[in-house]
Amino acid sequence: MKTEVINQGGLANRLNLIATKGFFKLCLATLVAVYFLIAVGGIVRATGSGMGCPDWPRCFGQWIPPTSVDQLPKQYKEEYASFREKKNQKFIRYLRALGFAQTADKIASDKTILVEADFNVVKTWIEYINRLIGVIIGMFILLLFWLSFQYIKKWPAIFWLSLTTLVAVIFQGWFGSLVVSSNLTTWTVTVHMFIALVIVGLLTYLLFLTYPHLESIQAPRSIKWIVIACLIVLLIQIFLGTQVREAIDRLAFLPRDSWISALKLEFIIHRSFSWLVVGLHLLLIWCLQKNTAGKILSRALMALILISFLTGVGMAYFNIPAVLQPLHLLLATISFGLQLLLLFRLNSTQNAVLTS
Repeated sequence: MKTEVINQGGLANRLNLIATKGFFKLCLATLVAVYFLIAVGGIVRATGSGMGCPDWPRCFGQWIPPTSVDQLPKQYKEEYASFREKKNQKFIRYLRALGFAQTADKIASDKTILVEADFNVVKTWIEYINRLIGVIIGMFILLLFWLSFQYIKKWPAIFWLSLTTLVAVIFQGWFGSLVVSSNLTTWTVTVHMFIALVIVGLLTYLLFLTYPHLESIQAPRSIKWIVIACLIVLLIQIFLGTQVREAIDRLAFLPRDSWISALKLEFIIHRSFSWLVVGLHLLLIWCLQKNTAGKILSRALMALILISFLTGVGMAYFNIPAVLQPLHLLLATISFGLQLLLLFRLNSTQNAVLTS
């Protein structure tokens, strides 16, 4: 009888491990899809396709967008400008209720927000594909949340993280509609991107929790603070990059080859700060050189940082080629995810989920 109970317990553990591996694979696929969406979002920005669809969630009032301006009403510009103005009035009320009266006043007084662009089929479909990928990710997140119910008693952290991720994705979708209605107001684009980083962080922690037999990286406590410093300076650098992007948005009417020369202090700060990012990551590699697992992960992180650095150099010296803009952002966000994974693994006591 005792042997039978032990065998049954062993079988239950094996079945739990199989289920956890399935959850882990879905979580990994979702994270990859989020990174892909970030890359596509970069393409949307680089090609100026952000207003390719002037409404949300549909595109020109259709679930499948038009392929010709002839498929649109003659007064489509006025129609969608009016639609966005009504949505902006709600947004303005939200901002004032939250205490951001000055920001609300700027949106209310900026009439350029309501200027509707001419229909461009390429830009419309680039933005539409961006939205389709977002819908797919939303379905992945819903499935993760549904699967997380099996852990609600034995491993509640997985359930609550899945729920938080779902809420974050819903909020991201809602805020994305405000980005469109405000005609890509610069600060809303920045907030939209940082919400995406929050989602990356939540999914990375879910991966960490459900990775079977993940090896802990044993290192002095000081290493953890170096990783935290690397993470903070990278986030600051990403924010500084958004300031450069906002400046470029204001220069979009100029020829591309004049953008760099027209940039001012924000570009100099962003360029100079990159050396601190590189230096801290070199220090991290040096500190983890005797730890096999830590050395591999820190070197992979350093490689991403260096490639991101080089793409930044390429943009500075070759007039910000559109192909490098999304790549530069993607590398930075992947680096952020690896930093978090390294931080979670340092001196971790985390074992395979539900194997005991």
